[in-house]
Amino acid sequence: MPVESVFPRLEPFLPTVQKPIQYVGGELNSLVKDWDEAEVRWALMYPDAYEVGLPNQGVQILYEILNERDGVLAERTYSVWPDLETIMRREGIPQFTVDGHRPVGAFDIFGISFSTELGYTNMLTALDLAGIPMLATDRTDEHPIVLAGGHAAFNPEPIADFLDAAVLGDGEEIALAITEVVREWKREGSPGGRDELLMRLAKSGGVYVPKFFDVSYLPDGRIQRVAPNRSGVPWRVDKHTVMDLDAWPYPKKPLVPLAETVHERFSVEIFRGCTRGCRFCQAGMITRPVRERSITTIGNMVETGLKESGFTEVGLLSLSSADHSEIGEIAKGLADQYEGTQTSLSLPSTRVDAFNITLANEFSRGGRRSGLTFAPEGGSERMRKVINKMVTEDDLIRTVTTAYENGWRQVKLYFMCGLPTEEDEDVMAIAGMARRVIQAGREATGRRDIRCTVSIGGFVPKPHTPFQWAAQCDAETVDRRLFALKDTLRKDKEYGRAIGLRYHDGKPSIIEGLLSRGDRRVGAVIRKVWEDGGRFDGWSEHFSYERWMSAAAEVFADGPVDLDWFTVREREEVEVLPWDHLDAGLDREWLWQDWQDAIDLDSEEVEDCRWTPCYDCGVCPTMGTEIQIGPTGKKLLPLSVISG
Repeated sequence: MPVESVFPRLEPFLPTVQKPIQYVGGELNSLVKDWDEAEVRWALMYPDAYEVGLPNQGVQILYEILNERDGVLAERTYSVWPDLETIMRREGIPQFTVDGHRPVGAFDIFGISFSTELGYTNMLTALDLAGIPMLATDRTDEHPIVLAGGHAAFNPEPIADFLDAAVLGDGEEIALAITEVVREWKREGSPGGRDELLMRLAKSGGVYVPKFFDVSYLPDGRIQRVAPNRSGVPWRVDKHTVMDLDAWPYPKKPLVPLAETVHERFSVEIFRGCTRGCRFCQAGMITRPVRERSITTIGNMVETGLKESGFTEVGLLSLSSADHSEIGEIAKGLADQYEGTQTSLSLPSTRVDAFNITLANEFSRGGRRSGLTFAPEGGSERMRKVINKMVTEDDLIRTVTTAYENGWRQVKLYFMCGLPTEEDEDVMAIAGMARRVIQAGREATGRRDIRCTVSIGGFVPKPHTPFQWAAQCDAETVDRRLFALKDTLRKDKEYGRAIGLRYHDGKPSIIEGLLSRGDRRVGAVIRKVWEDGGRFDGWSEHFSYERWMSAAAEVFADGPVDLDWFTVREREEVEVLPWDHLDAGLDREWLWQDWQDAIDLDSEEVEDCRWTPCYDCGVCPTMGTEIQIGPTGKKLLPLSVISG
């Protein structure tokens, strides 16, 4: 049956809502394929506003890969703001895609990419607006398979009741594999209905179907075990790792937004994974091993992407872009290639020990010399040892001095507050470091217009990291330390005005902690918050700590667990963690030993295994993979310089 666009019903109301252009679609490189010619249809969602969701690399890559396939259709949907939600409910307009304005409920698969757990309530809004039953157990063969992916899907247990399935890791290959399973099942006449389709996906070992696993609990609230309840379902579900990134040079045709978005540039992921071993960093742990794109592929992607999009800025992205084994050649090659054009190059925040002025000068050759961003993460040397980020304060001062001498005037430093074993003086040390940065800049340049911005986020222990057992710091302690730091900087007459301070209070971090390490019992809290009006929890103006506290108190009132149990409680080694049956490739014993090393001040730094012998984290043998780095010795591009 043909599926009609809801746009004729939607359009009359667009002038009455904020930023109506975000719901219109029709962006450059977007695509609306024929519904009837498609055998498998995906609705892809980033559960946040258009301005945040459209630049998301994961959704853009899957959108393009799926639409390249014959008989496959993919469209995008984003969270609607509360003003439009009210209208849609009143007028009976369902959650729609921005491409064909088709009802999300009509698709075969509703794929949701979670970068952060604070998007969970937005998923519930989308399900409800789409007419898809909130609980997976209430869905019939008429409803899409609701599938989660992204970094926050490495512990999908808090939203397990709302999901049909989840995938861990890289999406390129598994999305196509899932497509083929659905296509074959539909061609056979959909035998066994929804249950049979989910069983086919689960048997592969690469798709997690929560309803095929039972969770039992001990009287004190801890998990007793998580076990399959169907024969043929594997006990553990593996993550997916794309080993040859050169074979997947996406996006080739980046989407160009119609409305303003948070990133307006063409982004190229130059490598995936990180083995620096920062103990707080979930992204670095779950994306192992390191896999570099070749210098030739990067050059081709930049050329193609700029030609297809018209963007004038290229961002070279990864978890630590300056660590690419050929970053110097990449920077020089691209700077040579686009010198004299309007194209600028950018690198995200750089490790102090990976920065060099030659590299920075290449990236600013086009004339743009914005501020430099470094992430020491811990204010004191002791804290940096705990988190395995062994950058000394002297290293930082040498680096910023060189930058100031070469024309930079602004430096941004990123830290975390609430790290394991942290004391008040560790946070106050941030003020001393910022003062030294300003002093070094003034001495190096003889100028007073030197600026340093300190940005601080609350630490949240994450699954699949050495800190997954750690107690989270309570919100009151985080807020007290941040206020004391702010007060110290404000009273500093010599340097205070040159130091900007940005920070988030500790309350959103506590809720993120509940969601990141929660189990299936947390799902009722999420639903309660949503029913009480929770939307866009990642936005400070929409987030309500009181709403979450009230919901948690009500849901956990008669049980052995509460909000503190999930957040500020330290776990024992033997405790079954909610995600233990989901395999990120990391050896649990290695993670535990690294946690012990973190709190042992006599332990040695864990070095980057790209350049040292293997540290036995388990990823390479477990996943059948290996580190892939250069140098390849290849040149950037066999092309002539592009003239302005």
